[in-house]
Amino acid sequence: MMYSKILMPTDGSELANASIQAGIEFAKKVNAKVVGIFVAANYQYPIYIDIIPPNTPTEEEYQAAMRAFGESYLEPARVAAHKEGLEFESVVKFSDAPAKEIVYTAQQYACDLIFIASHGRSGVGQLLLGSTTSKVLSMCDIPVLVHRVKKH
Repeated sequence: MMYSKILMPTDGSELANASIQAGIEFAKKVNAKVVGIFVAANYQYPIYIDIIPPNTPTEEEYQAAMRAFGESYLEPARVAAHKEGLEFESVVKFSDAPAKEIVYTAQQYACDLIFIASHGRSGVGQLLLGSTTSKVLSMCDIPVLVHRVKKH
């Protein structure tokens, strides 16, 4: 099966960056377009205090900052894709359910594969920390390629 458009999520971590590089190499082999996505948490209003500190960002300031972070996290993917001659599109979304947003974005952008990193946690570590990758796998109806970065 050939893939024409691949969604690659990132959280800006070293692990995600390594997975993105592997994903770009895979996309090059199948000549696929790449959509990179960063999902930021929704803005949280500080409702737990009586007086909001003056240095608290507004929702607009928070979203602008997170969009800038997201684009900076997606920049290595953009550079790698363009270096390989691949089309690249970046997406920054806001959601408190990143796995759900990743699956929705894959559908919205007509992606036929999600290439996602795995932290390699198992057992109790996976149960306690949760796993966006596992949630994507359980919700998704398109193929998901889970990339595991080998530790040296």
